Amino acid sequence: MYNNRARVPDFAQYFTQWADDSAAARATLGGLTDVSYGAGPSETLDIFPADHANAPVVVFIHGGYWRSLDKSDHSFIAPALVAQGACVVVPNYALCPAVTLPDIVMQMVKALAWVWRYIGQWGGDPARIHVAGHSAGGHLTAMMLACQWHDCQSDLPTDLVKTALSISGLYELDSVMRSPMLQSSLHLTEAQVLRCSPAWMPAPTTGSLISVAGALESDAFIRHNHLIQEAWGHQRVPLVEDLPGLHHFSIVNELAKPGSHLHGLLMQQLRA
Repeated sequence: MYNNRARVPDFAQYFTQWADDSAAARATLGGLTDVSYGAGPSETLDIFPADHANAPVVVFIHGGYWRSLDKSDHSFIAPALVAQGACVVVPNYALCPAVTLPDIVMQMVKALAWVWRYIGQWGGDPARIHVAGHSAGGHLTAMMLACQWHDCQSDLPTDLVKTALSISGLYELDSVMRSPMLQSSLHLTEAQVLRCSPAWMPAPTTGSLISVAGALESDAFIRHNHLIQEAWGHQRVPLVEDLPGLHHFSIVNELAKPGSHLHGLLMQQLRA
């Protein structure tokens, strides 16, 4: 249910394509890489500015089960978004088992606070921050919408995240903890599961989340995809879709494809 690489035999081709397309995107767009949002070696982000001021900001959080992959593998999502007038930010985070999953959540809180404070220097509008993420990044995306920002730092706005788009996200970590394949590196405790399962948290008081998964994904991912709407309600999660013909890796490519349904959903959020 959670072994996506076993379910998609040619998964390595997607990783190679993402790396190649990301290198090409950085060469074409320029932008700034490895900008520090914190003191840790992994607390860096890449910025792909829009060509105008006051642009909506898309923060994309990569997946990899909180234990693999890197922001540099995901620059490929930027060109199609920058072409539509968005400022794109792709943050990194430390990986398990060197850190805990709650540590990663708080790194993303730190990254989003940094974006709110400083993205105006690169043409981004701090009042229009939208978060998207895939798989583990989808989980972190939901956590960012649920974050009580004012309790983190008193000057942060309650509605720091305007909208969220979670792609193949994971919303409860009890079943994740019970997967030996994952638990061997995540080392989740019951207390961490309780702290970091967005479906078990109160619904956010502002913003909205769109949750999607590939219709070809496992029953576990389809269950997660619908769970967040059941937990938070239709007001905060107005749309949940299982996208036909897509699996756990091919669905990410759709975000970077102008004219695709998934790309269109994110564009609707930016224009709302």
